[in-house]
Amino acid sequence: MSAEIVQLVEQAGPYLTTAVSAFGAAVLTRAEGTAADATVALGQRILQAVWRRRDEAGQAELERVVNEAADEQDESYTAAVLGRLLRRALQDDAELRAELAAMLPAQAAGSVTITASGERSIAAQHIGTAITGDGHTAPRP
Repeated sequence: MSAEIVQLVEQAGPYLTTAVSAFGAAVLTRAEGTAADATVALGQRILQAVWRRRDEAGQAELERVVNEAADEQDESYTAAVLGRLLRRALQDDAELRAELAAMLPAQAAGSVTITASGERSIAAQHIGTAITGDGHTAPRP
């Protein structure tokens, strides 16, 4: 798999997960203007770009996969399912890769993107101690 596809999937992943979490499979057919925020809107545009390039059977498969991802409570599973879906879509479609690259915000050289989404999620580039959940006490130095 090309480095370009890997990079596009990594960049698009948080947008896809957020859009599917917000709208479920309706993200594929929902009017774009109704998206709650920029992250959801971009994830929706990416999924709809994949949707438009598929035949009827491919659209049914995409809808099934998105439904499955939306029903899943484990966000890492959802991200993995959507990442696999996007990698397959990008593999043989140079036009889709170009369209997606144009949609995604350009990353500055050396920049780092960190995303946390979901209840009690945390994200950090560098972290000492992070505790989530109930009934924990901070470790003693």
